[in-house]
Amino acid sequence: MLRWQPGDGMIKGHGGNIYELARQQGCALDAITDMSSNVNPLGTLPGLTAHLGRKLGAIESLPEADADTIATLFADHCGVQRENVAPGNGSTQLLYALPRALNTRRALIVGPTYADYASACLQHGITPDYLLAAEGDRIRVNFQRLSSAVQNYDTVFLCNPNNPTGNMLPVEKLARIFAANPETVFLVDESYLPFAQEGRLSQDQYGDLPNVVRMTSMSKIFKIPGLRIGFAIAQPDIISRLQRLAMPWSVNSLACEAVAYILQNESAANAFVAETQTFLVRERNRILTRYAGHPHIHWYRSCTSFMLARLKGGHRAPQVCAELARHLILIRDCSNFMGLTDRYIRVSLKSTAENQRFVERLADLLEPA
Repeated sequence: MLRWQPGDGMIKGHGGNIYELARQQGCALDAITDMSSNVNPLGTLPGLTAHLGRKLGAIESLPEADADTIATLFADHCGVQRENVAPGNGSTQLLYALPRALNTRRALIVGPTYADYASACLQHGITPDYLLAAEGDRIRVNFQRLSSAVQNYDTVFLCNPNNPTGNMLPVEKLARIFAANPETVFLVDESYLPFAQEGRLSQDQYGDLPNVVRMTSMSKIFKIPGLRIGFAIAQPDIISRLQRLAMPWSVNSLACEAVAYILQNESAANAFVAETQTFLVRERNRILTRYAGHPHIHWYRSCTSFMLARLKGGHRAPQVCAELARHLILIRDCSNFMGLTDRYIRVSLKSTAENQRFVERLADLLEPA
């Protein structure tokens, strides 16, 4: 295992800084193609923005202190009881409260992955360890090592599908490990699961296990990150401990209106998610085909809205990101992910035209080296 070290995996902000780039280039925000932020390339759910416009008057009153209405709607949507659900001001708020709620003492993070798992631990005085997947043409977790390692920890953090690799850990294997270690709590971040065609497999495999906390987000799949909407799904005793730490009115009025609209228009929401998944399969395959066998870059297969790539030869992420930024294309330098180096970049897919423009610019940039 690797111990967290100061500066490892700590991210200032998430994705690129679109505001800073706009200032540097003297351009409007909408002139920038932001391929660093992992949100739905198809935009928001049709009708949602107009609905929120009609509900602006909601900001004149306090929302429900415990967001009970949307928590009940979400529980019904997931086929669980209300006491199995905790709503939050984005999944990040819940993530930062969980180490205290779980009384975490020894934490393991399966990486390379999202830096805020470490930040959440450190906020509570916990220095986490890492189990890192090996670099190479496939970044895959060694399940034999994972099965052995988790026995030494009370809390294990996983992201599935994983950020930034975009791969999906086999839920059947995870379920066996979870069931075999009932004294360990497994926190599974499923924020990107709606983008994957594998969909609800996790709920079927380990949704009922008492030592599993599943976290999900509506912010990314419905492109409403500014509203901050997240949920934790777990056994009632864990949810009760988590909610005792919650601030009242954590979920704002417009966020509550958005959740209600999405869950009360479930057929349209499901069709939108399916359309998104189909679009992403096509766009990911176009990039994989375009760069197949390329001497200067290797793209990893993904089931999400983003793709990780390893640069080869003399190319390094800071230079590639800077050159693309000159052309108003913002991508993610992954060198500050624990377990990755300055050879890694992550790209969040956008419209077909924007993706094609990125592909052409990157090809021009990589060819000379």
